[in-house]
This record gives sequence, structure tokens and C-alpha cells, in this order.
Amino acid sequence: MLLYVHIPFCHRVCPYCSFHKHTPGATPIGRFVEAVVAEARHRFPGAGPARTAYFGGGTPSMLSPSHLRTLFDGLAAPLELEALDEVTLEANPATFDLAKATLFRELGIRRVSLGIQSFDPRALATLGREHDPEQAAESVRLLRRAGMPSVNVDLMFSVPGLSLDDWRRTLEATLALEPDHVSAYNLTYEEDTAFFESLRRGELDLDEDRDAEQFHLAHELLTAAGYEHYETSNYARPGHRSTHNHGYWNGEDYLGLGPSAVSTLGGDGPAGDAATARPATVRHTNIADTDRYVRMIEQVGHAITTSEELTAGQLRLERLALLLRTREGVPLGLLDGADPEPLLEQGLARIENDRLVLSGRGAALVDPIAAELA
Repeated sequence: MLLYVHIPFCHRVCPYCSFHKHTPGATPIGRFVEAVVAEARHRFPGAGPARTAYFGGGTPSMLSPSHLRTLFDGLAAPLELEALDEVTLEANPATFDLAKATLFRELGIRRVSLGIQSFDPRALATLGREHDPEQAAESVRLLRRAGMPSVNVDLMFSVPGLSLDDWRRTLEATLALEPDHVSAYNLTYEEDTAFFESLRRGELDLDEDRDAEQFHLAHELLTAAGYEHYETSNYARPGHRSTHNHGYWNGEDYLGLGPSAVSTLGGDGPAGDAATARPATVRHTNIADTDRYVRMIEQVGHAITTSEELTAGQLRLERLALLLRTREGVPLGLLDGADPEPLLEQGLARIENDRLVLSGRGAALVDPIAAELA
């Protein structure tokens, strides 16, 4: 099983982010941390042992050293942190120094995912980031000095107003820092974000050609530098794939702690094809309100507000969409009668080891291809 812990606090709310997040407010952070620990103790007996842990947000790295120690000390017993395959923390470059980076390592964190997004000052301003390019570069160097085993740099492309050459310079600046892993995400416009409203007003634009051009440039430069393109948005040096994310893509159970966190539990391991999909799997969602989350944990021990049993068909569609994004592709049995021949004829996919693997232009068209095969 995988564990995800959602930390909703941010110094500044980015205009493109659709996750549950907010600046610190009425809910004391210390009380929130205690609630997460209490939720873990309440839910772990029935959820089973964890294999990985991922602390996301929000901005987990903005927690103070004392709050981080309380959180990790409180989770140590139910989680058995030292025995996990991987422990990941999302971090903002502006939220830690060398002492705090060293603390990350002392707490058992072995992978840090840095939300750098860009090395272009204009892009950082557009995206509402609070760091500058030099802070971003220094954050990588600090993690190296602290002995962090795996450093991931998150980037975002197709930012309005930035050219292909601007994106190239961000990629080159990233490669100069020699991170272990790079995630390159296409900017999307999600409802309930400031960017979505700007798009509706015509202040921002969508451009599929720009998306594809910048996607392929990232693939070209990163693979030429020795990074394996193992998932649509992810590139890794040997030995540095994200174990936690691989678990999601392969259909493993996961437990979510914190406000808005989602859990999918009850399966028997990775789903291989339609015949082995797991109709007994149940998805739970926590309340997306931090103050009410804390009060529910204090009163009843959990903050689940909705639960649904997923059918074999729902699970098949989810596995199909996720596995299509990976280097290993989709088992042919999971296609459940869908015809891949048109994709093969157009050079968008190939058959490899009885799996359908997207290739060429197909790698950039994963979402419409998944919809077609569904």
C-alpha cells in the first residue's frame, strides 16, 4: 500500500493550482499536525502496511522544523518509516535552508520533489511563484550538500507568453544542475483556479501546437542527456524512478491522510487486465476543509465524507488511462476488445511484450488515445 499525506498550507496560492490549499489561517498548524498523526493511528490498523510515503500539498516544506519533527515522530510507529521503499517530500525552493534540508534527511526523507516550474523570471511571475531562478538553483545545491539521495525538479511548459527558446533555456538550466529526476508538466487550466477564469476572459490562451512542440523539445533534450522517459511527464536517471508514482500507475492500494485526501483500498495488488480488476475496491474522500478536517479527526478519528465502491469497469478505465502514460504500456487484455490497429498503422503505438506502448507522436496524445480506447 502507498501512503499520501496532504499538507494544505502555502505562503502564496499559485493561480494555476487546483489542489486544496490555502495560506495559514484560523487553524493552528500544530493542531493540524496532531490531527494527521491521530488520523494515521486510527486508519492504519485496517489499511495494512505502507510501502512508500509521499508528503504533498500545498507546501509541506514550509512546516517549521518543530512541526516536521512532530509529524514524522508521530508517524514513525504506524508507518515504520525506516522500512519504507521510498519517502518523498514536495518542497518549494524558497522554504528551506541547509539546516532544514539536513533535517529532511534526518527525518528519513530520501526523495525531494522541488516545485521549481521554470528558470525564466517572467514565467515565475506568471505562475505566481515566490522564488527566483537563483533560489531555485541554490535549492538543488542545498539538497545535494545535505546528502539527499534523490532530487527531482518539477517544471511546467506551455506557459503563456514564453517561446520555445525560453523553454529550451529552462531545460538547459535544469540539466546544468544534474538532478536525478525531472518532471515536465503541460500547464492545464483547471476549474476553480484564477488561471481558468483568466482563460475564460481571454487573457490567457490554449495552443495545442505549442504544447506539442514544447513536449517534444523536453523529450529530445532530456533523453539526449541520459534521462529515461518512463512516463508521459517524467524522466529519470537509472535507479531514480518514482516508486510511489509507479505504485499509482500499477493500481496499488493507497491511503490518503489530510484534508481532501483520497484513498483507494480493498484490492489485492496491481491490476493486470479486465479479468482481474477488483470490484471490491472502495474509494474514500476526506473533507476538503482544513478546520473541519481537524475537528472531525478530534471527534470521530477520521474525516471521510464520501465513499464509493468501484466497479471492474471503472478500474479498467483508470488502469488503461494511467498505464498508457508509462514506458511499459498497457497489457493487451486490458483493452477489453478495443482495437489498437489504427494506432499501430499511424505509428502512434507498437506492440511490445504483449502490451500496447505509445510511441512517436502518440506519447504526446495520451489523453485522446485513452479516450478512444475506453
